[in-house]
Amino acid sequence: MELTTFLRHLSATARSVTLGAPVPDADNKAGAGAYDPVTEIDRAAERALRTAIEEAFPQDGIEGEEYGLVRAEAPRRWLLDPVDGTRALICGLPSWTTLVALVEEGEPTAGFIDAPALGELMIGLPGATMLNDRPVRVSGCATLADARLSSTDPYLFAGAEAAAFDRVRRAVRLTRFGYDALAYARLAAGHLDLVVESGLHRHDWAALVPVVRGAGGIIGDWEGGSDFSQGRIVAAASTALYEQAVAQLR
Repeated sequence: MELTTFLRHLSATARSVTLGAPVPDADNKAGAGAYDPVTEIDRAAERALRTAIEEAFPQDGIEGEEYGLVRAEAPRRWLLDPVDGTRALICGLPSWTTLVALVEEGEPTAGFIDAPALGELMIGLPGATMLNDRPVRVSGCATLADARLSSTDPYLFAGAEAAAFDRVRRAVRLTRFGYDALAYARLAAGHLDLVVESGLHRHDWAALVPVVRGAGGIIGDWEGGSDFSQGRIVAAASTALYEQAVAQLR
């Protein structure tokens, strides 16, 4: 099956589980003193995605937030976050997404950010990102003073990271919080210019990379490189804007 067609198939597979489902009860994966919610919708959507991938590409590895990794030795791997933004889901907000990435030899090469409640499927491929089959591009914003910044939650940051993020926040035109992976889709479509986050896991960021890059954007780490292992992510609408944000974060 052609890759774009298969990515659309995966989106439809997850939507058949998530879209229109009643707001579920949530379990807390974090234990006492913290809150990391997961619902049966998260689990069921990941199971459905895994089944679809197993049927089409039984030799590929699969790594998901809820059910871990199979076939770690495979050169191709699918990264799954069945519901990114479970807090939004259980609050009845439409900003939650499904994230799927295809990783080849360790590099995310294709993937999607799907916002089912909004009817928005954004697929990122080498050299192109499409929103509901229409090409999108980043804004090209080149200065912090003009930038529209987003981050999931100001309380993601503590200590030196909080101070670093605040330097960026004070330098930009405006800041909006609360959108999880949807912020990266909005950046790819030209409606936001900068996203800064910390604490992301591989299943959180893998799909963001091809979506942002396919739309002409820059996505890297807080040091100006591409080491995402620490979960510290900067996505920007231009190289100049990325470099200015990194200078503030340092």
